[in-house]
Formats: sequence, C-alpha cells, structure tokens
Amino acid sequence: MKKFLAILSCVLVSASFSFAGEFPDISITEMKEVIKSGKVTVIDVMGTGSYKKGHVPGAIDFKANADKLESLLPKDKGALIVAYCGGPSCNAYKSAAKAAEALGYTNVKHMSAGISGWLQAGEKTDKG
Repeated sequence: MKKFLAILSCVLVSASFSFAGEFPDISITEMKEVIKSGKVTVIDVMGTGSYKKGHVPGAIDFKANADKLESLLPKDKGALIVAYCGGPSCNAYKSAAKAAEALGYTNVKHMSAGISGWLQAGEKTDKG
C-alpha cells in the first residue's frame, strides 16, 4: 500500500508540472466585457485566410504580424492579452501566447472556445 501511495504521489506531482505554464482561460462572456471596455489585445492564430473570413473584433492576425508583434502590443506589460484559435481542441494559440509571454507580458490568457465557440454564441466577427 505504501508503494502504491508513493507511486500515486509521484504521478500527481508529475501531472501538476506538465500543466504548469498553461495559460488561464477567459470565457466568451468575459471577452465581450473586456472588448467593450477596450482593455484587451486579442490575437488570432487561425492564419491569414481564416482571419480575413472572420475574426474576433479588433484581433491581430498573428501569422501576418508575428515579426512585429511587440510593436502592436500595449506598452504596459501587465495589460490583458488574449490568444485564440479554432476551438477547445486546438493548441495553436500557444504560439501567440508564448510569444507575448516571451516579450514580458504577464497577463496572457486563452479563449479556449476559439472562433468556433465565438460564432456558436452568436457573436459578430470583423472581416478582412
């Protein structure tokens, strides 16, 4: 029994480290509020073709702007930055989230619902 508990403890500790560094989620409701308040910078990682078809209002096209991302983000390193991709099973958002984090931003979140959840919620998108 002691061996089992020791192994279980190791597995749980390992699992907690594997999730470390993940970005906190932000809901669609919260996104709508921060967009309305103007207190968020949104990054779309769906690719330029998808971005042109429809993206969260005000979002930055990461693929087209990755090399100049720093100039597009706020000067305040504590400002809210939200990255998103296709939906809950997509991890592409991490490229933008990690890029923002590498630039020193400390309030980086993930809209896990992605563009698919945004559209399912009946929210409008910007095109072009």
